[in-house]
Amino acid sequence: MTLVEAATPVFAEHGFRTASTIDIAARAGISQAYLFRLFPTKADLFVAVCEATRERMLDVFREAADSRPPDVSALQAMGAAYRDLLDENRDVLLIQLQSQVVSGEPKIAAAAQRTFRDLHALIAARSGATDAELRSWFGQGMLMNVMGAIGAPDLDEPWACSLSRLGPPDC
Repeated sequence: MTLVEAATPVFAEHGFRTASTIDIAARAGISQAYLFRLFPTKADLFVAVCEATRERMLDVFREAADSRPPDVSALQAMGAAYRDLLDENRDVLLIQLQSQVVSGEPKIAAAAQRTFRDLHALIAARSGATDAELRSWFGQGMLMNVMGAIGAPDLDEPWACSLSRLGPPDC
């Protein structure tokens, strides 16, 4: 397990400010001193986690757009792939949210901006969507993030089904 892999669930659960570098080092099987040799600051390590999360999302979107059936739009395929990614890996969601919480940290704000820049570029290129379609698609993704964060997809309630799903609710 790499240090970034070890740090991801700790940052996801505890956030940037309260995650313990002692806990992260122990999870990675290294000393805290060695952690800081590899990443001089906690922010540097958090940025590396954000970058790994961004790359994971980009890979998922590329694969979804490239392997979609002819009758499914790229936006639909990438949206469904994002839903599946959130279902299988809650840390992807939590790292995004945690990076937004501490966007006052310049290195972290820059990482969050790079994530949106790269996601926008990929999704625009693969889908050919208009600016309005991209705003709507990203808005749906942010709604999915909020619903996922509060556990709405696991609820059998009309409001949760309506707001948590792409397309018709399947509850």
